[in-house]
Amino acid sequence: MQNTATGLRPLTVVRQDVSLGAGRDLEFGLELLARARNGGIGPTLRLYRPAPTVAFGQRDTRLPGFDAAARACRENGFEPLVRRAGGRAAAYHQGTLVVDHIEPDADAVAGSKARFGYFGELFAAALRSVGVQAAVGEIPGEYCPGEFSVHGTDPLDGSRRVKLVGTAQRVVSGGWLFSSVIVVEDSAPIRKVLTDSYAALGLDWDPATAGAANDLVPGLDVAAVEQALLETYAGHAALETASFSSLGA
Repeated sequence: MQNTATGLRPLTVVRQDVSLGAGRDLEFGLELLARARNGGIGPTLRLYRPAPTVAFGQRDTRLPGFDAAARACRENGFEPLVRRAGGRAAAYHQGTLVVDHIEPDADAVAGSKARFGYFGELFAAALRSVGVQAAVGEIPGEYCPGEFSVHGTDPLDGSRRVKLVGTAQRVVSGGWLFSSVIVVEDSAPIRKVLTDSYAALGLDWDPATAGAANDLVPGLDVAAVEQALLETYAGHAALETASFSSLGA
């Protein structure tokens, strides 16, 4: 149903102020997807700052160095988890913003690839609005590489590009969950844990590609990026706000 005043579809925005814990945060997104597919909730945008986590892909678990990589995560203060989506290991902490967009959709599979491009451009636009030279596309040597990653270019060194947003998607019959992580602050711990875990896995990558938005725009923080994201979203949907308690976590 569209909002008759704006012509835009409604989207309920829910801010989760406190992490539920690394594992519970990840699982709760899947629970919301299950509710959406069964008609329990409508289109929902969940925003939160996560506990320090390294989310490994399924392929990572089959590598002989996986146990050592998990130990390296714990030694760095990050909880190792395995996500159901594809890709390689990605790290995040409270200096990042996780964006879970959940929608019921009778034909969820049909638009699955197009969603990556759509959301990549949306996140890049939000970052550009706060001064980041952001664009969509994989950069050489990036961690958890993806065709629709969002990267930023250093305004003082055009040859330096860092990955800022990674995305993953879960599609089921009757709905989809598009989850994105925006790295905004404090990139050093992320770079360190990725360096150690990728070394254990035996995967090649360039640590210089791990960065944060405020490495490129000093002073930028998560609150400013969240506000910019919502302002960008407002051009695509009629935003409504609900309390996190309404989701019954």
